[in-house]
Order: sequence, then C-alpha cells, then structure tokens
Amino acid sequence: MLGFLQGFSYGLFMTCLPWLLVGLFNPGLALPVLAPSRLQVIFRYCLLVPFISMLLWLTSLWGGFSPSLFGWLAGIVAIPVALPVERTLRGWLARRRERRQQAQRVAAVRKRRAQEERKAYEAGVSVLDSARPPEGADDLVLAMCRAKQSLLDVHRPDLAIQADRLYSRYRHVMDVLSGRFHTGELAFERSRGLVTQVCLGAVDTLISMASQARGVVSVDGNYVRSRLTQEGKQLGEEERAALVRRLDLLVETEHRLNKLTARIESALTVLDDTAVSMARIETARPQASVTTEKALEDLRRFVEGADRYTRKD
Repeated sequence: MLGFLQGFSYGLFMTCLPWLLVGLFNPGLALPVLAPSRLQVIFRYCLLVPFISMLLWLTSLWGGFSPSLFGWLAGIVAIPVALPVERTLRGWLARRRERRQQAQRVAAVRKRRAQEERKAYEAGVSVLDSARPPEGADDLVLAMCRAKQSLLDVHRPDLAIQADRLYSRYRHVMDVLSGRFHTGELAFERSRGLVTQVCLGAVDTLISMASQARGVVSVDGNYVRSRLTQEGKQLGEEERAALVRRLDLLVETEHRLNKLTARIESALTVLDDTAVSMARIETARPQASVTTEKALEDLRRFVEGADRYTRKD
C-alpha cells in the first residue's frame, strides 16, 4: 500500500507541468469550474496538486523507497479521471444550491405577498370565495368571482383582494338602498342600475389587471436580480441586456397595474360616497307626533312641576 502511494505521488507530480501548460492555453480544459481563470490554474497545478503529491510521498516513506508501477500509472491518469468527476459533482452541488435558493425566493415572495395581503385587508371586508360563490349571487357577483379567480391563477393574491373589497362595497351599498327604498320604487331601480354599472366597470378593470399580470407570470424578478448581482461581471453584453429587459418588463407591468389599481380605488370611493349619501336620506315616516326638541322641553316642564302632584292627606 505504501509503495502504491509512493508511485501515485510520483505519477501525480509528473502530470502537474503538462496540465499547467494546458490550463494556461485553455483554462476550461484543466479546471472543473464554471468560470475558470489562469490564476486558478496556476494555484491548482503549481501549489495544490504538488502539495498533495508531496504529502503522499512523505507519508509513503515509512515503508521505505519502493514505488510501484501500478501506483505510478494511477497517478498519471488521476487528474484526467478526477476532472470530469469533480465537474459532475460541482454541477450537482450548484443545481442543488440553485434549487434551494429558488425555494427560498419563492417562500420569500409568498411571505411578502401574504404580508401585503394582510395589510391590504380593511376592517369589515368580506372574503369572496371564487370557487363557491355566495348563495343567491347575481351575475355581477359571479363576474367578481371570475375576476378574482383570474388574478389568483396568475399568482397575484395581493391584487385579488380588490375583488373582495369591491364585493364588500357592493353588498353594503345594496343593503343601504334596501333600507331606504322599497324594491319596486323607481329611485331604487335607478340607484341599483348606476351602482351596477360602476361595479361592472371595476370588474372589467380587474380582468384587465389579470391580463397584464399574465404576461409576466413566467418572469422571476428575484432570479434575474440575483443573476445581475452575482454574475454581473461575467455576463456577456447580450445576456445582460436580455436580463435588464426582463426587469424593465416587470417594472412597466407593475406601473400599469398601479394605474389600474387607482381606478379600482376611485370606484370604491364612489361606492362609499353613495352609501353615505343614501344613508342620510330620511324616507321613513316619523313615529313621533312632535319634534325631539319639543318633547324634551315638555318633559322638562313636567319634571319641574312634579311637586304639584304630591298627595296631601
């Protein structure tokens, strides 16, 4: 065994110079890394490999000077055999690391969107289940469900919240209208028609948002940014321009989505104004025969003269 190690160290040391020359001519042939350089070639074949061969030779001297031919031949073929093995191992480790980073990026995006979703929910907002619409839902509510599902299909739950907000406002306005007018009244039908048109316009905006988001659903912004940050100096001009263009597409799409979100906010504000204005309308006939101020004044006078009703024996 010591003779094999001694012969292996000789054969390994002899191959350092040829592989150094090969690496200086083309670093990719002598190194198993993705971005080889001549400095790495010099470090490996002038320092690392000679140090390993010297360490093996010193270790094998405990058995005396008896190098074996089989060990010498194994040392000669050690580097050409080790290079593809190391290259395969490095590739597997790189893919494993990339999968882990991808999973971390996906988890971070989901966590960030979940936080945005929690922040976006207002008090009193009802969650609209797109798979199971509410009992007795009309065509407008069904359209809201379809629009929300379209946003969920493109992995944008932060935008799908707008459908919940729109549904909550619509239901609240309809409750206020039902409390102020009878169903058959002309004012009720007129108000309901206007509210429905506003909501339909908002649903069209939600569908447009889903269409815009679907265009960039396959673009991973975090991956592109990491490539530009970690491998920026090693990328070619064409590849760098392509990655930058992907980021520009994301930015442009988000800008359009922000404009469409502003339209939704305008529609929600109109619905809020409608609910407040309708709630101020007094359509019920008053039950009291006098005003509240007159009743309070009469009650105060009665209390002041209550002593007159004291029973005297």
